[in-house]
Amino acid sequence: MMRAMRSRWLSLAVQLLIFAGGRCAWADGVYVVQTLRAGGCGGLSPSVAPLQKSPMLDQAAAQWAAGQPAEAALQGSGYHAQQWATLYYRGTDNRAFQQLRNTGCHNVLGGTLRDIGVFHRGEDTWLVMALAGHPEAASSTPSATVRAPSVVATAPALPSSHSSVAAAHAAPIDASRVLQLVNAARARGAQCGSHAFAPVAPLRLSEQLADVAYGHATDMAEHNYFEHEDLAGHTPADRVKAAGYAEKLVGENIAYGPTSADEVVQGWLDSPGHCENIMDPRFAEMGIAYAPGRVQRHGLYWVQLLVAPRV
Repeated sequence: MMRAMRSRWLSLAVQLLIFAGGRCAWADGVYVVQTLRAGGCGGLSPSVAPLQKSPMLDQAAAQWAAGQPAEAALQGSGYHAQQWATLYYRGTDNRAFQQLRNTGCHNVLGGTLRDIGVFHRGEDTWLVMALAGHPEAASSTPSATVRAPSVVATAPALPSSHSSVAAAHAAPIDASRVLQLVNAARARGAQCGSHAFAPVAPLRLSEQLADVAYGHATDMAEHNYFEHEDLAGHTPADRVKAAGYAEKLVGENIAYGPTSADEVVQGWLDSPGHCENIMDPRFAEMGIAYAPGRVQRHGLYWVQLLVAPRV
């Protein structure tokens, strides 16, 4: 199942997925906007500062979703907007990320925008971004609404993770540092959004899972995408099974942009769904890897696998 996600953003993009039954929930659209701003639309533009969540803009987004014109919804929320823009998309965040990167970045990267609000209904997400002005001087510039339908990408099959092991050692990461940070969080317990987690047992590093993680990180980097399901349709659980690992439950966190173990782990812990993955007591082993981007995006693609082995 895919868990909902929200997070504080610095310069990273994260997603998560747990495969244990095929149920899927829709994620937080704020994540898409913060990801694109932090990564400069996937490395195509300079990054800009993250937006601040605004309850008034949440209300404006809800009123817009209910059928009010966006400008009227803004006025009704009590937010005095000097500048504003809106985004609408239907589908999961990982699909919207790809589509908005190509069609909506002029809205997402509005450097003068400061605040954001969101409303969800089913598969639909409405976002309102704005810059506040003084009430007596507020004026609104016309906004552009971007519709981002789900898209299905096709590309060659996933390259073998085993063929990438040598390349992995050419750009090593401090896996022990990632493990230390993750196990420190598990040892002290964590508040993941509205869910409190008691301390749980530490994870063990697995070289076999690290190879699988690196295979997916490399595939995303080489083919310029950012999703849990690879371009051949393989899920994280599929990839773990193909490596000969006897798994009972597989979870995956991915990220684009962080430059250190501390940054990527903190980003995952700040996002409720990723945090829940890390704190899940069922997981016993972890694999971690990254790969640098190969095409337009030149940041780092991170993959963390969390697995409960079959006993």
